[in-house]
Amino acid sequence: MKTVSLKIDDSIFSETEKILALMKKSRNRYFNEAIDCYNRIQERKIIEKKLRKESELVKEESLLVLKEFEELGYAD
Repeated sequence: MKTVSLKIDDSIFSETEKILALMKKSRNRYFNEAIDCYNRIQERKIIEKKLRKESELVKEESLLVLKEFEELGYAD
């Protein structure tokens, strides 16, 4: 494991401490789980952005193929 030092806003720290007391979970475990969750969200956003871009490229190509079929008389 790596050791990380970070500065947390007082309000976030206080809220976290309240939650930790209720959950009976270590601060270290809580932060590890929170970062893991945030990483998964960010990965999904990156994939979503990539898929949107690729979908747009496929859409343009599909429209060109459809136009060619229409010109050849295959589309109805």
